[in-house]
Amino acid sequence: MKNKFTMLLKSSALLAILLFSFNPTKAQEESKFSMDVTLNSDIFFGFYPFFAGSYSLSENTAFTFYGILWSGGAAGGSWGNWTEFGVGMNFDVADGININPQIGLLNGSLTSGLGTPVLGEGIVPNLTMGLDKASTEGEIYLGYYLGFDHGNPNTNNYLHYWVNYGYKFSPFFSAGLHLEQLRFTGGKNQPEDPAFDFYLALGPYIQFADPKGGAFARFTSGADLRSDDMLAKSGFRQPSFFKLTVGYSF
Repeated sequence: MKNKFTMLLKSSALLAILLFSFNPTKAQEESKFSMDVTLNSDIFFGFYPFFAGSYSLSENTAFTFYGILWSGGAAGGSWGNWTEFGVGMNFDVADGININPQIGLLNGSLTSGLGTPVLGEGIVPNLTMGLDKASTEGEIYLGYYLGFDHGNPNTNNYLHYWVNYGYKFSPFFSAGLHLEQLRFTGGKNQPEDPAFDFYLALGPYIQFADPKGGAFARFTSGADLRSDDMLAKSGFRQPSFFKLTVGYSF
């Protein structure tokens, strides 16, 4: 009888250890959180790491946050270690289609026009729409960079957007077209007609991805579609456009 009681006690203790070691609440919390981290390099902005995270609030909604560690790019160090950080909400509006409005805080010296970096130099309301279906993928991004007056007479505003759409030839390989534009739109104490394009590019992209999810790499290339007048106005000439992205989804 004593041996049976001892065996029962040991079995109960083992069961308790297994139950406490598996915490369903913790597992559920971890499943609500996701994050994408990418390393990017393009012909204008140079090298810049990017991250985007989300925390699920319901079946179709999630709180989102993101950050971009912009490098100097074409402007060297004069942007004041430009940094962008923002939050928003994601909405799954249909199968494989989501909409993510966000607002970002800008820190540095690009939009404020200051010669020294400052916290909260501007804001960037932005919107991302994503498409991810069995055989197709795509994304639309639109952001407006609005500079604040920090004592400098001139501020700078920019419009940045891209649209891409592609076909998944397999879980490993996909390809499509990418259109992207960066436009200077003016700001405080700017000329009457200040707008010009830094670039307007259209071209193909190819992507390789782990079929089980996780790592991926994308290369985008394109031709500059700006007119000769726009080239002369911007003073930034480039015969082509290219962007390389490598990332991981957690």
